Amino acid sequence: MFGAGGGTSSYREVGETDVVLLWGSNARETHPIFFHHVLRAIDRGARLYVIDPRKTPSTAWATRHLAPHVGTDIELAHAVAHVLIHEGLVDETFIRRATAGFEDFKASVERWTPEAAEAATSVPAALIREMARDFGRADRAMICWTLGITEHHDAVDNVLSLINLALLTGHVGKWGSGVNPLRGQNNVQGGGDAGALPHKLPGFQDVEDDEIRARYERAWGATIPPKKGWHLTDQLHAMERRELRALYCLGENPAQSEADAHRVRKLLRELDHLVVQDLFLTKTAELAHVVLPAAASLGESEGTVTNSERRVQRLRRAVPPPMGARDDIWIIAELSKRLGHDLGTTHAEAIWDEMRALSPMHRGMSYARLEALGGIQWPCPDETHPGTPFLHDRLWAEPRVGPPAPFHVVHPEPPVEALTPEYPLRLTTGRRLSDYNTGVQSGAFASPLRRALETIDLAPQDLVRFGVREGERVRVRSRRGAVEAPVRADPRLPAGLAFMTLHRPEQVDTNLLTIEATDPRAGTAEFKAAAICIERLDVPLQSEPGE
Repeated sequence: MFGAGGGTSSYREVGETDVVLLWGSNARETHPIFFHHVLRAIDRGARLYVIDPRKTPSTAWATRHLAPHVGTDIELAHAVAHVLIHEGLVDETFIRRATAGFEDFKASVERWTPEAAEAATSVPAALIREMARDFGRADRAMICWTLGITEHHDAVDNVLSLINLALLTGHVGKWGSGVNPLRGQNNVQGGGDAGALPHKLPGFQDVEDDEIRARYERAWGATIPPKKGWHLTDQLHAMERRELRALYCLGENPAQSEADAHRVRKLLRELDHLVVQDLFLTKTAELAHVVLPAAASLGESEGTVTNSERRVQRLRRAVPPPMGARDDIWIIAELSKRLGHDLGTTHAEAIWDEMRALSPMHRGMSYARLEALGGIQWPCPDETHPGTPFLHDRLWAEPRVGPPAPFHVVHPEPPVEALTPEYPLRLTTGRRLSDYNTGVQSGAFASPLRRALETIDLAPQDLVRFGVREGERVRVRSRRGAVEAPVRADPRLPAGLAFMTLHRPEQVDTNLLTIEATDPRAGTAEFKAAAICIERLDVPLQSEPGE
């Protein structure tokens, strides 16, 4: 929509905004540091709307909780847009000057009255109107989202539908307003910024742009393929076609984190050569032909990290890595040297200086300035620039600078996997405060917050419906696999919705259940909407194919 993949706002602005739409995000548990800034806003009187099928811990601070059915976010966003348009709550001047495609978008949401959306989403029409009016009338307002929006087969359309709301109201490109994807791991933002994307070079520069590519080729003394590469989902498809026969996996655990884990593990086993570079012997590393022990990025390495507000910060080594482990940079450079290409220095600052010389948005971020200023938000085009707290103020410029921001017409689609009498429950997955992703980094350590057992959480009425008791161990089955888990009654869940995490694979291997239905543009799997059933364990769990 805007030309760069980063949240538009700073954390300070979150604390000074008037309305926050926290959409598909349990930030209280999964982004607790960010949520402190939300709490600062609430302390000043800001209104928080939590949009989530579950009544998560984040809802304890919410002005209102809207609980749409899983997979109906676009219908809800369209209804909010309908109210904004019909009640005159749009910023007509901003739309006329800074956007394109409004009339087509307006026509596309005409049928989505709040009553129509209530029928589709279960969110009361009155609640939709209240949120729309608060958002439209606010001087400053933000939309923040995470995996509840993006882990769907129509992830991109979900995001576009939210950004459409910001364009309608002019809540982007100015202080205290913005659209912000919250990053789920340390330095996710920095990885993308540095070019760890199949279609971008560092600084979100298009790899298919001949002029940009030539600049990098001159600097690197190498030829860069002039086409988009494969993201992880593409790679898995290429493995199935036997076009991809070797994989070098750094700090990623796809055997545990990817949907339909039976399929993923089978494909990894069939590779001619799998190299894993990681801190621990992950499920992926267990399948590898070669494991390269890496130093931890936090505490054992030098470099930079970039957080959700686009702030680049220095990373300093506090302790040497354990015996046998090596810095990622050193390992990559040694491999390259033995393959016939000397990358030169392995000094972190020199590598950073090379990147900022080639990436305009990082150019002004010397190590000295990062240290003096405590971090800098990109873009920072030169060494006199203070960094950029919020993005896209060009949209408010008179006359406007650069291309307009386009509205996008998107159409709701149901989850790929429909509920049936055989599979009558919707499974959504997520995280808990006590653990981290696949449990590799957090699972080996005791925590008073961690439950003794990982569970499948069900609404109390579903325990009655399926004739099971709390604490009883059940088989959870999808069309792809089955796992065993104890039942936990969770009154915060609506009937028909089950919740599990992927943190504790030694107890519950959740991604054996999830569906590999992906967004063709983003490659994101639909982790939030598998169809499952639960069965009482009258017989032992049978071994599953591929295990």
